[in-house]
Amino acid sequence: QWHFVESGGGLVQPGGSLTLSCRASGFSLRYYGIGWFRQVPGREHEGVSCVFANSGGSTHYGKFVEGRFATSRDSAQNTVYLRMDNLKAEDTAMYYCAVADCSQLTPQNPGSWGQGTQVVVSS
Repeated sequence: QWHFVESGGGLVQPGGSLTLSCRASGFSLRYYGIGWFRQVPGREHEGVSCVFANSGGSTHYGKFVEGRFATSRDSAQNTVYLRMDNLKAEDTAMYYCAVADCSQLTPQNPGSWGQGTQVVVSS
């Protein structure tokens, strides 16, 4: 069973930065595409980013990212990161990580989410 713990969220001003962490347990995430997704109340989960399995770091991002975010994998720490720069108010959401189809930027197991980490962008 895939199990993740997300952390690193918080309150940040517009234009600020955050780095989210997604630590996996029970399996080695290097063999899987790992995506970040976000959700605001009343809306579906939205694909943010994905790092391909065994890829040497190949990534895929949602169109709204526009070069502001960067995802990476540290296999030794069994952790995937999401560095977010130039944050906007519309980036406010709960952020989750999950095993994903990186080409489609969709989760492999929709409906099965961890506790997430909240990001609030506000002045």
